[in-house]
Amino acid sequence: MWMAILNWSEVWALLIPLFVLLFRRRQPKYLQPVILYLWVALIINLTADIIGDFKSYLPQWMERNLVLYNLHSIFRFTCFSYFFIHLKQSFFKVHRKILPAMFILFITVNFSIAEDFFNRNHISGNLLAAEAYLLLIYCMLYYLSQLKEEKRFLIRGKEFWVVTGLSIYVVVNFFVFLFYVPMIRDNPELANNMWNVHNVAYILLNLSIARSFYVSA
Repeated sequence: MWMAILNWSEVWALLIPLFVLLFRRRQPKYLQPVILYLWVALIINLTADIIGDFKSYLPQWMERNLVLYNLHSIFRFTCFSYFFIHLKQSFFKVHRKILPAMFILFITVNFSIAEDFFNRNHISGNLLAAEAYLLLIYCMLYYLSQLKEEKRFLIRGKEFWVVTGLSIYVVVNFFVFLFYVPMIRDNPELANNMWNVHNVAYILLNLSIARSFYVSA
């Protein structure tokens, strides 16, 4: 039972910040891409989990959900990039704008040479790891900018909670993503256990986003 709950955490964890949002609808503009991410991620993850658990009842062309994780990765990076770029910070503005170009370049090269994006039997560990790495750079630039600006009340801002949750998520999962495909091939049980680690980190990310919606700006 507990494993089933954890397996579906990619869906129900998203409902936590969305529930808080029902009562805290007035949010700053820079959080709009995060809100959009939550809604779209809910649709993608719900579809992926339904396919994963009920594929025997579905047509053959719908029995694989791995391409949805690739789409989710690209959409997540896009939304959080928009979030970081539109934060009102005085430092590292150019660096924040370069990272999306690096991501686009990586996607182009990776899926032209190394992997097939639309391969229904393959999840792109390269894509997920690259996304986590670049998002971690965004998080580090945020903290460095805060230190340079000598913010006295670092933990009071809404954006702080989003960045903290995202930092935990990408730090925990970078190596999970990087080695996930080899683990699937060589040790499926270990791969499944490591994805549970991902799910716990995803819960923490959503709790942090919920906290950001709740606190005052």
